[in-house]
Amino acid sequence: MTTLLITGANRGIGFHLAREALNKGWQVYGSVRTEAQAEQTAAELGSGFTPLVFDVTDRAAVKSAAATLDAPIDILINNAGTIGPPDADQTTLNMDFDGFARTLEINTLAPLAVAQAFLPNIRKSDNGRILTVSSQMSWMGYAASDRIAYRASKAAVNKVMQGLATDLAPEGIAVCLIDPGWVQTDMGGPTATLKPTEVARGIINVADGLTLARTGQFIEWTGRERAF
Repeated sequence: MTTLLITGANRGIGFHLAREALNKGWQVYGSVRTEAQAEQTAAELGSGFTPLVFDVTDRAAVKSAAATLDAPIDILINNAGTIGPPDADQTTLNMDFDGFARTLEINTLAPLAVAQAFLPNIRKSDNGRILTVSSQMSWMGYAASDRIAYRASKAAVNKVMQGLATDLAPEGIAVCLIDPGWVQTDMGGPTATLKPTEVARGIINVADGLTLARTGQFIEWTGRERAF
């Protein structure tokens, strides 16, 4: 049985990833930030789902949660993220710098901290894989300046995970970035073009089939490789 750990599993893409994995018969661990969220998410997802309570930016809590797990983790999906400060406060001409730092903490630093904390569990798997949800807004070929804190944080996590892919390749652990597209979630809004159910299904398919042949790549939820 495949064992999956998802951060930010209580809503949005994370919730749908958990549901899709459970439908495949996988065992799923999912991080949530509060005990109340743990109870609600466990009740909604049912058997096979185990909540882990930690904030991804609380490195001590992340390490403590990892220490409670002795079982192998086959797949880690770093999904938790934030869009950052309000639009008007994350431009190059008017920046909420504390908000920018918080965005980097959640979107860039936390995925690496989570990967490091749960790496002993991933190493116990015969086919360990790490996927991190990025964004098409990180693409360096597009010079848009709106939501620049968010864009920068996702571009930065792309580079971090590319480096992690290089370092873990000798151990046979594949690492990739995922572009989920524009999804109808709280972050994407109701006018987004993609439903979270179809995106979650695509990401789970990518995770299931990920091998070292694709390590270090930026992969669209459809499975197509895209440029950084």
